[in-house]
Amino acid sequence: MVENKNFKGHAALFTAYLVFGLNTPVSKAILADGAISPIALTFFRFAGATALFWLASLFVKKEPVCRRDIFLFFVASMFGILVNQMAFIVGLSTASPIDASVITTTVPILTMLLAALFLREPITWKKAGGVLVGAAGALLLIFGGSAVHAGSAGRTGDWLCVLSCTAFALYLTAFRNLILRYSAVTSMKWMFLHATVVSLPFCLYDLASVPYAALPPGMVFRIAYVVVLATFVAYLLIPPGQKSLRPTVVSMYNYLQPVVSSAVAVVAGMDVFGWSKGTASLLVFLGVYLVTQSKSRAQLEAERTRQD
Repeated sequence: MVENKNFKGHAALFTAYLVFGLNTPVSKAILADGAISPIALTFFRFAGATALFWLASLFVKKEPVCRRDIFLFFVASMFGILVNQMAFIVGLSTASPIDASVITTTVPILTMLLAALFLREPITWKKAGGVLVGAAGALLLIFGGSAVHAGSAGRTGDWLCVLSCTAFALYLTAFRNLILRYSAVTSMKWMFLHATVVSLPFCLYDLASVPYAALPPGMVFRIAYVVVLATFVAYLLIPPGQKSLRPTVVSMYNYLQPVVSSAVAVVAGMDVFGWSKGTASLLVFLGVYLVTQSKSRAQLEAERTRQD
C-alpha cells in the first residue's frame, strides 16, 4: 500500500514538473511579444487557477476549513504562489530560459537546509557537500554567463529566480503539515484565491494595457497552456506528491525542469548552451544528487535503533 502510494506521488510529481519544464520556454515566448507584461501573465495564472479550482470544488467532497487554517493558507500562498510565481515570471523576462531553469534546480538544496530548520532533518557531510557544490554552480551561472550576455538586467532576473526558488522551498517545508490535512483542490482553491486578491491592486495597470482584441490565436493558445496546464493541472498534482513523499524528494523533481526547458529553448533557437552554462548545470545537478542521496533523520534513527 505504501509503495503504491509512493508510486502515485512520484507519477504526479513527474507529470507536474514535466509541464513546468515546458512552461519556461512557453512563458518566454509570450513575454517576447511585448503585448503582455510578466505581471499581467502572472495574474492570468492566479485568476484562471482560482476560477478552475473553485469550479472543481463543486464536484468533489466539501471539506470544512477552520479560520486558523484559512489564515495559514494565506501565508502559504504568499510563499508558494505569489512570491514564487511573481518573482519567477518577472525574472524570466530578463533572464535566459536556461539560466532560469537551471536556478530552479537549487530548490532541493534550499529545501534540505530549511528541512533541517523546520523538520529537524540532519545535515550530514554528504548534504553539506551537495549544498556547496550546488551553490557554486548557481553562483557561476549568475556571475558568469548571464553577466556577459545579459548585463545587469540579466543578473537581476537571475536573482529574482533565486528568490522564487527560496519562497517555494519555504512553502514545501514550513507548510507540509497544512497540506497533509486537506485535499489538493481545497488547498489550492484557497491559496490561489488569496494570491489573486492580494496581487490584483498591483496588476491593474498591466491588465488594462493588454490589447485583448488584438492577441493572435497562437498567443491565446500559449496563455491557455500556462493557465490550464502549467498552473491548474500542475498545482493539482503537487499536493499528492507532498502527502506521500518527503519535502526533499518532492523538491528533487526540479531536476526535470531544466532538462525539458533547456532542450526546448535550444531547439527553438531561444538560447544557446555554452561551456559556462554547461559547467554550472553540472555543478548544480551534482549538488542535487549528493543532497538527495543523503540519509534522512528517520533512516539515521532506524540505524541507531538496530545497532542498539
